[in-house]
Amino acid sequence: MKTSWSIRSRLIWAAALVLAVFLAGAGWAVQQAHADSVLAQRYSRLQTTIYLLLAAAELDVGGAIIMPDELAEPRLTLPRSGLYASIARADGKASWQSGSALGQALAPVPSPALGQWQFTMVAPDALSVGALLPSRAFLKASYAVMWAVGAQQTPLVFTVLEDRADFDRELKAFMRTLWLWLGATGTLLLLTQTLLLRWALKPLGDMAQEIERIEQGQQTQLLGRYPKELAGLTRNLNLLIEQERTRQTRYRQALDDLAHSLKTPLAALRATLSAPEALPARVAEQVRRMDDIVVHQLGRAGAAGSVLFVPPLRLAPVLQRIHDTLCKVYADKHLVWSLTCADDLTWRLSEGDAFELLGNLMDNAAKWARQQAVVDIRIDDDQRLCIRVSDDGPGFADPLIVGQRRVRLDEQVPGHGIGLAVVNDLVGSHKGSLQVTRSALGGAQVDVILPGQTAA
Repeated sequence: MKTSWSIRSRLIWAAALVLAVFLAGAGWAVQQAHADSVLAQRYSRLQTTIYLLLAAAELDVGGAIIMPDELAEPRLTLPRSGLYASIARADGKASWQSGSALGQALAPVPSPALGQWQFTMVAPDALSVGALLPSRAFLKASYAVMWAVGAQQTPLVFTVLEDRADFDRELKAFMRTLWLWLGATGTLLLLTQTLLLRWALKPLGDMAQEIERIEQGQQTQLLGRYPKELAGLTRNLNLLIEQERTRQTRYRQALDDLAHSLKTPLAALRATLSAPEALPARVAEQVRRMDDIVVHQLGRAGAAGSVLFVPPLRLAPVLQRIHDTLCKVYADKHLVWSLTCADDLTWRLSEGDAFELLGNLMDNAAKWARQQAVVDIRIDDDQRLCIRVSDDGPGFADPLIVGQRRVRLDEQVPGHGIGLAVVNDLVGSHKGSLQVTRSALGGAQVDVILPGQTAA
């Protein structure tokens, strides 16, 4: 038989998949948040640079832009420093660009509206004719302002460009560190999860080993202490094992009893061999007796006993069917029956056991009753099933013989005690008790008590 993945493998792979998805999502979110934060910081620095340019810029009477030789931002004067600035008039008559551009003409870029800031990322070919660094992109900040000189107003656009190389390097360094730590954390979490699962699933492995030892005959039941989640399973497995062992014992006893009970009929047949004239009648008599013995012992062996998963059975219909049958069988006795059983009373009992139990008790009462028989079935305050069957017959001469094994059928009064032996076996298989006393009617009284049951 092909086996599927173990529970441990399924949980580990599922945990690894969930962990990978979670860490990937968390890493991407952290990476994006960091990139946005660094980008905002970069744009803020470019904005500060524009403020410095605004503070340093002047226009002469002819409208030309005048800038000092030394600026507060030294990178603007260092050739190819990665930071470039330009001031352009809206009419394009005069413009200024920082010394870091090394004389290359920065191409005009789309300008923001007056009084508005513009922050974008642009490609190198959008910035200059010759391209400062053709393989790189830039961060750009622009600001448009109306510059007033006396009565004359001139629109100017201040633009600052920064090479993205430092920005990209910072992001890559953070990304490497982030994913390295996330990978290490994920590995550690997965290893921890594996160890925790191994510890959590250890009771299942211990239970499997115990079951294997039971199969090998090294122990008779589950003995380990298991978590409460497995306590019910452990209890039910022990009950199933005990039931199976009881059933096997009952079959062995039935075969033993059958062989024991057939000794007398066989001995009678053997003795008849010396009297051929009586052989036919004696054979017919002993065959009937052996047939009764076989039916009786098979009934005892076939009793289901306490079964965990049998559904609850309504006892009132069973009681009524047995009553109707006995009324026909013992019609000549005109017995008066008193039956007490709630219509909704149910019990976890197989239908075969119910008929065997109630049938034998009521049949025994019907055989020996003179005029009256009483059956009372109820559940007491301790949630036990109580069955009482009484009659007004002569009662039991020796109640201790009830349920005794090794008592031959031919040694007992016909119909007296045979059914009760079956009842005694059934009651024992259900962990119950059977008591035989004298009833208030003057005859026999049989009390059967089956312990309370819980749902499996």
